[in-house]
Amino acid sequence: MSGRHRVAVVGGGSAGISVAARLRRAGVTDITLVEPSDAHWYQPLWTLVGGGQAPLRASRRPEGAVIPDGVRWIRRRAVAVDPDTRTVTLSGGAELAYEYLVMAPGLQLDWRGVPGLSEAVGHDRVSSNYAPEYAPRTWELIKQMRSGTAVFTHPATPLKCGGAPQKIAYLAADHWRRQRVLDDIRIILVIPDPALFKVPAWSRVLERVAARYGIEVRLRSEVTAVDGDCRELVITDHTDGTKETVGYDFLHAVPPQSAPDWVKGGPLADPASPQGFVAADKHTLQHPHHGNVFALGDVANLPTSKTGAAVRKQAPVVAANLLAAMRGRTPTHRYDGYTSCPLVTARDRMLLAEFDYDLRPAPTFPLIDTFKERRDMWLFKRYGLPLVYWHGMLTGRL
Repeated sequence: MSGRHRVAVVGGGSAGISVAARLRRAGVTDITLVEPSDAHWYQPLWTLVGGGQAPLRASRRPEGAVIPDGVRWIRRRAVAVDPDTRTVTLSGGAELAYEYLVMAPGLQLDWRGVPGLSEAVGHDRVSSNYAPEYAPRTWELIKQMRSGTAVFTHPATPLKCGGAPQKIAYLAADHWRRQRVLDDIRIILVIPDPALFKVPAWSRVLERVAARYGIEVRLRSEVTAVDGDCRELVITDHTDGTKETVGYDFLHAVPPQSAPDWVKGGPLADPASPQGFVAADKHTLQHPHHGNVFALGDVANLPTSKTGAAVRKQAPVVAANLLAAMRGRTPTHRYDGYTSCPLVTARDRMLLAEFDYDLRPAPTFPLIDTFKERRDMWLFKRYGLPLVYWHGMLTGRL
């Protein structure tokens, strides 16, 4: 690629598009976006797709339709970054030279991180809402199940939308309750953490939700092997290392997750991150060793949950601080760790958990009690948040 571009944005998901839109609104020209996919997904909707509450098509739009006017789109994969020469190597061998770089390539699903999972997912009785090709299958399997054992897993790695692994368990349980077969189904929810949720106030509510459905919650545990042919899996208890083999009739599996391989093996990765996420100051989102590089979204190694709501708060910080750097000023805008997890607990009820780096509640709607399961919050997730995403966040307005 000839010439050095003013700003290169790697990744055309929610993070990359949001920053590019804000930079364009601020008058920045010569922005180049690197994104190989021709589809843009609103991934938070996939839980509702798997729960039979939304069609998959509602979560997809053409990538070209969301790229801001005036942004150049290169439909190739990034395969390497050299921050010293300020170049991004693209699939096919071409190099893209930049003055400023925004890293937003997202993360990758490591299906092979659990032995047997990559062979089992998408077949027989195994599905996952973490990929669009499997999410509709989740609902088909839920509808078909009338008795037996259902297992819902959560990996021990950081993951996008940390509440999603348990949200589908509640949606499935509520469906089985309505079908009057819940008493004939054993539900096991495997969680690697010491509590259902990192914020105690919401964790206590979720404990009551799980108990309402009779869900067996296995804390400090992880599924470490899957045998799709035998319909068995291994649950490892990390408190004492014991392993239990459990037969299943339905498995909703969430794979381990990490930075893309080319990122985790590159010079921008944080040595403190076992999954190779990009190093970034947790407040300014600037790389600690390369002042012309910023990172946000799922690929950034930040001590908060990886959610679209977090991106909504990170994008204006990255845009403002990048503009400051371009003008030779010290970045002063700060991200406080805000993230949000819409915790669907039934087919028409939801908790909205919003908090910051210090796990302090940070409500968007201060007059609404978000520690209660609410129908209006479910309606907000199903119908309000997608509109906010497509027409506000991706356009740089919200």
